[in-house]
Amino acid sequence: MFLELRDITKLYDKDNGIRNISFSVEQGEFVTLLGPSGCGKTTTLNIIGGFLKPDSGKVILDGQDITGFVPEERPVSTVFQSYALFPHMNVLDNVSYGLRHLCRMSKKSAAEEALKYLEIVGLSGYEHSQVGNLSGGQQQRVALARSMATKPKLLLMDEPLSNLDASLRIKMRLELKNLQRKLGITMILVTHDQEEALSMSDKIIVMEKGDILQIGSPQDIYFSPQSREVSSFIGRANFVDINGKTELIRPENIRIIPDEKGNYRITDKIFMGARTEYIVSDGKNTLEVEISGVYGTAFEKDQSVSIEI
Repeated sequence: MFLELRDITKLYDKDNGIRNISFSVEQGEFVTLLGPSGCGKTTTLNIIGGFLKPDSGKVILDGQDITGFVPEERPVSTVFQSYALFPHMNVLDNVSYGLRHLCRMSKKSAAEEALKYLEIVGLSGYEHSQVGNLSGGQQQRVALARSMATKPKLLLMDEPLSNLDASLRIKMRLELKNLQRKLGITMILVTHDQEEALSMSDKIIVMEKGDILQIGSPQDIYFSPQSREVSSFIGRANFVDINGKTELIRPENIRIIPDEKGNYRITDKIFMGARTEYIVSDGKNTLEVEISGVYGTAFEKDQSVSIEI
């Protein structure tokens, strides 16, 4: 196993921190720590990066116990939410910094290596630009280039897309995943954004209140959640009593049928562009329904309908 966390505990008080966290990561995997604010995902990331010392447990990377190593001693790079770029340096000097001071490369050699990574992230020609003059997406690419240039065994990312606008965030998801595949680097992402986790990850670790709720592929987590907490956090969920058994039904798996004598009534309609969301109720059960495309706009609030699961 490439990375192992064994029974990691870090408590700030009796209600905050992480307890006996254990999981493993294969080499070349893209793993996401997913959960609401305060669930312990950033604490876990900081322990892997060496920025926090656990109360107990071990961090094993590539067969070596690195639990007691400070960040500079670990073959690990971190991209922070703020990017942590040096505002007084240009793009080239930012990317060269780790090469010169951690890898002990000469200024010339570091610059040559940095230029290669700027090309990889699509920033050739920006090497002499000041980072303060770059867009949010460009700054993120500089942070990625700087982190990858030192050739870490493991790249950690703490909410790296949260400062971007919605359209750029979607574009950067694809670029980041393609970059990870191209370089074969092992990455761990922290996010509370379920779409980020589902679209980018090989494996998702769902956390809540300092514990791991479920570990699995995006498909496993979405289609086979092991608890109501997981199913409700990943996507939207309806819980329906079918033959005496409570079943999870996703909103996109419910069909609305026009029916003047139908048992259900549309109580709300929300147009979201590519999809339309409805709330339907029969007086006892209230369900969320999601319909894609133009057909999804065909129904109106207070309309009587039937549903098909």
